[in-house]
Formats: sequence, structure tokens, C-alpha cells
Amino acid sequence: MWLVSASLFSLAAVPASFAIAAESAEPLEAASIPANPALADWCKRVTPRLPKVSLADCRAAKLNATGVNSVDGLALMLRDFPAESKRKHPVRILLIGGIHGDEHTASSIVFKWMEVLQKNRPQEFQWKVAPIVNPDGLLARKRVNARGVDLNRNFPTPDWDKEARAYWEKKTKSDPRRFPGNAPISEPESRWVFDTIKTYKPHVIISVHAPFGVLDLDGPAKPPRRFGRLVYNRVGVYPGSLGNYSGMHQEIPVLTIELPHALKMPVDVEVNRIWQDMQVWIRNNISSRKK
Repeated sequence: MWLVSASLFSLAAVPASFAIAAESAEPLEAASIPANPALADWCKRVTPRLPKVSLADCRAAKLNATGVNSVDGLALMLRDFPAESKRKHPVRILLIGGIHGDEHTASSIVFKWMEVLQKNRPQEFQWKVAPIVNPDGLLARKRVNARGVDLNRNFPTPDWDKEARAYWEKKTKSDPRRFPGNAPISEPESRWVFDTIKTYKPHVIISVHAPFGVLDLDGPAKPPRRFGRLVYNRVGVYPGSLGNYSGMHQEIPVLTIELPHALKMPVDVEVNRIWQDMQVWIRNNISSRKK
């Protein structure tokens, strides 16, 4: 991979429409949120694990059930944000958080960005957003899903049958937190991501993690120099990882945003800057990619 030499974008250089409300903003009124009993119940279960995301914030995200449930029966939830421009070929973005259940901020920050998308989203972009891919892991405060599978090692990379298990046993010393499963896409959660990629055909996938505090990129695009305080630092690929599967073998760029803390959210200014810099990077590097 190569580093981009373009100059950094300052906070002031990006339209204010990308900004996220500061902590001092008044909370959403419950009465203004449409009734959705299924979403309300789902939010009651997950929000205690989400830093800086209230029950009202979760309900206001207006997520919809995908029709796929986790191993323990919790719905995988999604929100579609269609492009508002008249372009025939909007850039399709898949934004996911919380594929590892113990990385709570990786889901919280997606909820914060969804607040922006509901108010002022880039008109040339089309989004599918799933803030919690591993709800069972989130509730259990575990990296893996309810069957003990690391979902980010469960994607069908070439030679998965040989490489995934061997890597797990030799490189991780059979670390249970990184168990790839007994077969690729064996889990409903990883299968849903796999199927969504096949049907939606995103031009880029944004996957949020924690707590390494870096940016990584797999696939055919120039990596960003930095988003906010996060700088590009090649992490590498692993058998069964999303970046390996989609980025290296499906040629869909997978941008990984690693927040610096799994339980402590960045300050609002930093949440804004990461979001703003992401928009600029997508516009400059992904907009011309059509599929």
C-alpha cells in the first residue's frame, strides 16, 4: 500500500453540514420519535452498552430489522440512506460497526454519524449503515459472537479451510477470542454481511473497530493520510478477515477505522473531524469507481 501525499484537510475546510451536534445540545424528545415497539425493545437492550448513546438516540436512528437474527435471536438492524442527487451512479457505501462485540465505541460512533446522515448527508453518496453487527457479543462484552466465533475471521477468503484454522492454532496459540469458526460464513452475522456485499455491491466498505487508534485500508484505493488524529498505519490482513475477503479478493476497498479506545468515545470535535475527513477521502478516491 502507498501513502497519499495530499495535504491534510482542516476542520474549517469542510462544510458545516457535516458537523455533529455537541454534547451540550438538547436531547431528542421521545414524543417526536415515531412509535416502533420492536426497535424500542432492541434499543433498550443495546444502549446500556453504548457510550454516549441514549435510548432516544437509538430510537431516533430509525433502524429497520434486516430479517436476519443473531445466534441468540437479536435482530440485525440496518438503515438505508439513499442518495438525494439525480446522479445515475451514486457512490454506494456500506458502513458497519461492532463486528467485535467488546469494541463498544465502534458502534457508538456509527450512531453519531447516523445523526448527521439524517440531517445533512452528501447528496452523491448512498449509504447502508449497520451500527451493531455482533449484538450478542456486545451484550456479553465479548469479541466473539454467541457461538464463540470471531466474525472478522469467518469470511470466505481463498484456502480458508487450510489457512484460517492453521493461522489460529499457530499464530494465536488457539486464542478463543480469535476462533475463525468451523466453516466460512458459518455464522448468521457474517453471512448477512457477505450477502449484503453481494446484493448491494458497495463501492467502498467502512468498518469501525477499536482500540488501536489507526486507519487501515485493504483493496484498490489510495489510503487516507489521516482522519482527525487517526493516521494511516498498515495493520495487515488475516485469513477470513473482511479486509482480506472484500478488499484483496473482491476488489472492494475496505477502510478500517480503529478508534483509540473500546469503551471511551472520542470527544465530539474528534468525532466530527473523523467524519468530515472520511467524506473528503471518499469523494476524492472512490467517487469515480463505478460498478
